Amino acid sequence: MLDLISLALTVRTLGQDPIAYPQTAKGTVVDTLHGVSVPDPYRWLEDADSKETKAWVTAQNTVTQRYLDSIPDRSRLTSELKRLWNYERFGVPTRAGRNYIYTRNNGLQNQSPLFVTTDLAKPGRLLLDPNKLSRDGTVALNGMSFSLDGHRMAYATSVGGSDWLEWHVRDVESGKDLKDVIKWSKFSGASWNHDASGFYYSGYDAPKGNALQQANYNQKLLFHRIGTSQRADKLIFQRSDHREWGFDGTVTEDGRYLVITQWNGTERENRIFLLDLRAKQTVPQDLLVKNDAAYQYLGNNGKHLFFKTDNNAPNSRIIDVLAEDRGPKKWRTVVPEGKEAIEAASIVGDSLYVSTLKDAVTEVRQFALNGKLIRRLNLPGLGTTSGFGGMRSDRETFYTYTSYAVPPRIYRLNVKSGASSLYRKPATKFDSSRYVTTEKFYRSADGTRVPMFITSRRGVQLDGQNATLLTAYGGFNVSITPWYSPRIAQWLDMGGIYAEACIRGGGEYGKAWHDAGRLKNKQHCYDDFIAAGEYLIKSGYTSTPKLAIEGASNGGLLIGAVLNQRPDLWGAALPEVGVMDLLRFHKFTIGWGWKSDFGDPDKAEDFAYIYKISPLHNIRPGTSYPPILVTTGDHDDRVVPAHSFKYIATMQAAQAGTAPVLIRIETSAGHGGGKPTQKQIEEAADEYAFLVRSLGMSTGK
Repeated sequence: MLDLISLALTVRTLGQDPIAYPQTAKGTVVDTLHGVSVPDPYRWLEDADSKETKAWVTAQNTVTQRYLDSIPDRSRLTSELKRLWNYERFGVPTRAGRNYIYTRNNGLQNQSPLFVTTDLAKPGRLLLDPNKLSRDGTVALNGMSFSLDGHRMAYATSVGGSDWLEWHVRDVESGKDLKDVIKWSKFSGASWNHDASGFYYSGYDAPKGNALQQANYNQKLLFHRIGTSQRADKLIFQRSDHREWGFDGTVTEDGRYLVITQWNGTERENRIFLLDLRAKQTVPQDLLVKNDAAYQYLGNNGKHLFFKTDNNAPNSRIIDVLAEDRGPKKWRTVVPEGKEAIEAASIVGDSLYVSTLKDAVTEVRQFALNGKLIRRLNLPGLGTTSGFGGMRSDRETFYTYTSYAVPPRIYRLNVKSGASSLYRKPATKFDSSRYVTTEKFYRSADGTRVPMFITSRRGVQLDGQNATLLTAYGGFNVSITPWYSPRIAQWLDMGGIYAEACIRGGGEYGKAWHDAGRLKNKQHCYDDFIAAGEYLIKSGYTSTPKLAIEGASNGGLLIGAVLNQRPDLWGAALPEVGVMDLLRFHKFTIGWGWKSDFGDPDKAEDFAYIYKISPLHNIRPGTSYPPILVTTGDHDDRVVPAHSFKYIATMQAAQAGTAPVLIRIETSAGHGGGKPTQKQIEEAADEYAFLVRSLGMSTGK
């Protein structure tokens, strides 16, 4: 085997600071794809368990850590981030029997403990503290479901940020766990039957290879009976003839039906199957199985099942389908499609709550189940409102309001009167009154009008000298709406401008907006983002030396793509857990499921456009790239770290300029979900310290 990590170092400089990159050895792998020779010299980095890859990770982290340690502002940034993160945070309460369930973090706890109470005016009783499940906070509470009577809780934990779940069962009254343990579950919730004797969940066979890399196929829907071994779990539904199909089971509130939602990766189209539990059916029946649209189950009223769907409605509508479905002609439209896209819907207290997006800002209406409009909710302002969970028997519900400079506030809503009262307002050390969020619109390369939120100090001078952080996502129908985080607060307190573009590929304007940024249209995402950067510069908010860009996951792919296409436009870049190899993304874990947005590189017609935008394959040797800090986690089994490993190795070899191109590889961390507070603070401090040096910033307020 060739010497994959040479001790020889290549030295480049940025000012007076020497940077030594590990000399990453090149292999000889060349794939021939549809007649095109595609070298993959760093294929060996895909083997995360090899001693060579582990040595490479250590070497890269050593170089990055040395660079970050040399930045004087880093320790002060860590202290400031801790100060902003250190505030009491509550989760939105939910009902379970007589109990209210909510999370509460006292500020810097790595994970948020779970509390239970019968009276929200009084302090709750600790039900589960995930911080006690590990010493370093890397075991997270990653899902929970309560029996109808509220006496039992199924809860899932994940380790090191992995998507793999381990289910346990806790007696709510005693706070003690039963003996039940379920392993190898993923992309799953839990739904109890009415007598609380067990619950439905989704799982896979135990992996035969690396559990963090092996492709996930043939998901099963199972029923676990309390007090029995996982080996005795009953198979409810599986389609071995469609290995990519996954399933989610939901028991209706009246206990009559099991609604089975079939999914196929991130495709919008899905199928619905139905099991009549009272009739003691053993084989689920077809309900909505043409795979012609997206169908999201909302609730039922006897045999009437309510769904949110984009069937003949690109902006979505709410329909009523009979359990013995007689086809679309018999469906009843409850809430018709409107000008604005329906983002979310739920049934609480015999009412439908429908959230729509108007230029990526939330509006909420309440309807009766017959479709009659009851009222429009009066919301606090330009921001994002979410929640409205509960059951048909509930007479209240809770929701949150947040914006870029406004920490999430929780409101309590009386379903009958429509009156809202403030339940929780966090007391942060961030002075939101100093900042303002505006929504601007700009034109992309093809003339498309794109919205962008810009948050800055009041009275900011548009002199082109403001450090600005631009971010976006642009994929999988995910809508970008205003949100708060201590990271954003810190950036604003540093004097920076925070900009978020609602580029195509998301769901801000419904199905058409998503379709305009996927498959052969994926380049529109990058055109939109580049145009956003140009708008910020032209309008005087910033200039290239002061403009940083950031994106995670599909957003990391975005950053990698625009770095290749316009390296001259950006002052620094933070690609986080990005999908960088668009020719092999489908080889690992759930990557195959992203073909609905990216296309299939195994098909010649898709390869033709995928190859042109793949970040890894369009790095140009001899190019002067801006400062780049890639971040990933060694336990990321959503976007495996090999994407980032191969990308940074290629970038380091290609860089012709003096700007640093580094990678920060977090240990015991995954794609981002469940990341401990301490690790979030450390990562933010490192990234912002990198930007302080790269953009020539002052961290003073």
